[in-house]
Amino acid sequence: MDKIIFRPENEEPVELYVLEQTKLGGCQYILVTEQEEGDGEAMILKDISAPEESDAIYEIVEDEAELDAVAEVFKNILEDIELS
Repeated sequence: MDKIIFRPENEEPVELYVLEQTKLGGCQYILVTEQEEGDGEAMILKDISAPEESDAIYEIVEDEAELDAVAEVFKNILEDIELS
């Protein structure tokens, strides 16, 4: 399982495990969790980096309509995972 370091603004960096990734509407999204195994809280991050940047820059998806649409895609990909 891939691991990334997420650096929220004004907070300490957090190691996150990438469960799945998808592209929707030209944007790259990843489904991540803090725990490598077991039931943990998941969140969806959106790649907001410019094409010329070598490192991806992610932000937490907070827009409810966008979150619902991307969560539905991840639900279809990962039928055994419950997203709420």
